[in-house]
Amino acid sequence: MTQMIQPNLREIFLEEIKAREPKSPMSGSLQQGSILQAVSMRLDREFDEQAILTQWGELFRTGLLAWGMNLNNPNAPFFHLTVRGRQALANVSRDPSNPAGYLRHLNSIASLDAVSHSYLTEGLDCYVAGLHKAAAVMVGASAESVILFLRDATAEKLTSLAKAVPKAMEDWRIKTVSDTLREFFDAHKSSFERGLRESFEAYWSAFAQQIRASRNDAGHPTSVDPVTADTVHASLLIFPELVRLANQLSIWVRDELV
Repeated sequence: MTQMIQPNLREIFLEEIKAREPKSPMSGSLQQGSILQAVSMRLDREFDEQAILTQWGELFRTGLLAWGMNLNNPNAPFFHLTVRGRQALANVSRDPSNPAGYLRHLNSIASLDAVSHSYLTEGLDCYVAGLHKAAAVMVGASAESVILFLRDATAEKLTSLAKAVPKAMEDWRIKTVSDTLREFFDAHKSSFERGLRESFEAYWSAFAQQIRASRNDAGHPTSVDPVTADTVHASLLIFPELVRLANQLSIWVRDELV
């Protein structure tokens, strides 16, 4: 189901920082006052000044920004983007560090059911808060819900055609269900149009190799730091394509499976 995603305070901050980021150290600097003024001008007159300041502080707390321009100007009002901050701004309209933009992008290419959406949004909240193990679990749960939604659609269509539903497809273990669906679609991919076949071959394995593996690492820890920010970032970047693939496969099941 497509949901309207409105720009939020974090997204406005990131957009204004990107617009004012100096092209080189000699071309200017980022300063607190200019950013806060620019953000406040984009909001309604009834804006909450403390909410603005809170979000401003969050950008530093979660590692996107750090104080200072150089060693000669190490303090406020100067600030700079960290490595993670530059990563976020590289594609600010859809990066997971900007949940509103990320969800807007996802909704533009795919439709997500309510259960999957609830886990994904919590996963994004965990990611921007720097809670990477929690984010990996939530994103993994959302992806599992997508797979189960596709499983249900496939089983329902097979039943309507008076065909047997593979017993393993109804197993309680997500790996068994995922592997059975992969085998089922692999057996039918010769009837897929080229784009769907290429997407299936490219992105189905990403669920098991990236998203589910990260979720398992976080949910069954063997070390203090089983997942990193980069690991969760990669899972979130892959996730919209997995949802789009699941949508396309659901349509194929509905319209083409005979």
